[in-house]
Amino acid sequence: MEFFCYHRDRPASAALRDELLEEHWSYMDRYAAEMIARGPTFAADGDTATGSVHIVDLPDAAAARAFAFDEPNYQAGVYRDVLLRRWRNLLGRTMWEFPGGRTDADRYLVLGLGSGRDTDLVVPSDRDELIAYGPLLSDDGATTVGTAVLLRAPDPDTARAVLAPHLYADIEVHDWQFGGRPS
Repeated sequence: MEFFCYHRDRPASAALRDELLEEHWSYMDRYAAEMIARGPTFAADGDTATGSVHIVDLPDAAAARAFAFDEPNYQAGVYRDVLLRRWRNLLGRTMWEFPGGRTDADRYLVLGLGSGRDTDLVVPSDRDELIAYGPLLSDDGATTVGTAVLLRAPDPDTARAVLAPHLYADIEVHDWQFGGRPS
C-alpha cells in the first residue's frame, strides 16, 4: 500500500530540525527500499524549511502511522501536524527514476485538497515534468479526497496549473526539493 506523508513544520523549529538532521536521515535510511519520493518543502525565501514529504510503500495503515509518528522530528516537536493519506502511484516509478534528475529547474509539491467532487485521476499528457503523481485516498482506499503531485516547473503558477482548480476546495503549492543524504 502506498502512502503520502507530509509533515508540516512548527514555526521557529529550524534549529531543532537542524540538530536532528542525522537522526532524521538515519530513520529514513531504514525505509530506503520502501521510499517512492522524499524531500523538504521551503518558504518563498528558498531557505526556510516548512515541511517534509515522504511517499512510501508500506504493508498497511498501521505501518504508515508508525512511520509518520515515530519519525524523530515528529517525536521532538519539529512538526506542527501531519497529513497522512493512502496514495496511488499513477506514474509507477520513484523519484530516482524521474528522467529530469535531481537538479535543473524549480520543483514543487502541489496538493489538491478535496471538495467532494472527482479529482484529477488521469495523468497529464506532459509526464516528463512529473516526478510523482497520484490521488490522495480515504483510509479504506475507496474514496478519492485529493491529489498529490511532485513536479518540475518554471514557477508556482505553472505548477498549480497541473491540477484543475474547479475540482478542489483548495490547491496548495510548496517549493520542494529532492531529499536524502547529500551525495
